[in-house]
Amino acid sequence: MIRPSLPRWVLVPAGAAVLFLAVPLLAMLVRVPWVALPTLLASPAAVDALWLSLRTCALTTVLSVVLGLPLALVLSRSRGRWAVVGRTLATVPMVLPPVVAGLALLVALGRRAPLGGWLAAHGVDLAFTTGAVVVAQTFVAMPYLVVAVEGALRSASDEYGVAAATLGAGPTTVLRRVTLPLVAPAVASGAALAFARALGEFGATLTFAGSLQGTTRTLPLEIYLQREVDTDTAIALSVVLIVLAAVLVAGTARFTKRPWSET
Repeated sequence: MIRPSLPRWVLVPAGAAVLFLAVPLLAMLVRVPWVALPTLLASPAAVDALWLSLRTCALTTVLSVVLGLPLALVLSRSRGRWAVVGRTLATVPMVLPPVVAGLALLVALGRRAPLGGWLAAHGVDLAFTTGAVVVAQTFVAMPYLVVAVEGALRSASDEYGVAAATLGAGPTTVLRRVTLPLVAPAVASGAALAFARALGEFGATLTFAGSLQGTTRTLPLEIYLQREVDTDTAIALSVVLIVLAAVLVAGTARFTKRPWSET
């Protein structure tokens, strides 16, 4: 398919946008103490923060898919006031300041909160634990998957599902054999966005989970602490965070590329 050409003037603001995004990242790469990088990244605090972030982000992504995908399916078929309420609840965490999100979780699930106290009485103590990190990350990251998948579901054609149902396929079969394969790229993209958002989460994690090395101190928290005492270590850890996010997003973009996008 032949695409229409863009006007040349568009290149000017597009180039400015590229520079605006690239210059800070390039400046950080120039500032990195490459010779000392292995030593800086091998410190116990850095290793603990990196592995904790990877573990919690992986769990967050799984939870986001398990909970967010059904929510996106329901919202894509919803109409009226309940659809508005559902979409509002699903997207508000995306625009909340992270500290507010963490405070909301603390008020709801903290040790002195009614729900948090009830959970603690039954042996589930979330606040200031690794589980609290996963909860905080999921709260702010899952909406990205919900929005991505719901948009894909709304734009996908229903004709294949209707045909399958006409031929006798049940709702579960239509979902598994028709709907999910159609939106698989959106699910992968949404999961990658959720992982990347969880990887960079700071405020909600600090407010709800605290900052305990090896337990709740994720990579962004370690970067913040090191910024005050050791700028080189903070920059080295920041580069690791940038590389992880870039590899994840680039890999997902390659995986979700549609055949016609190359024509």
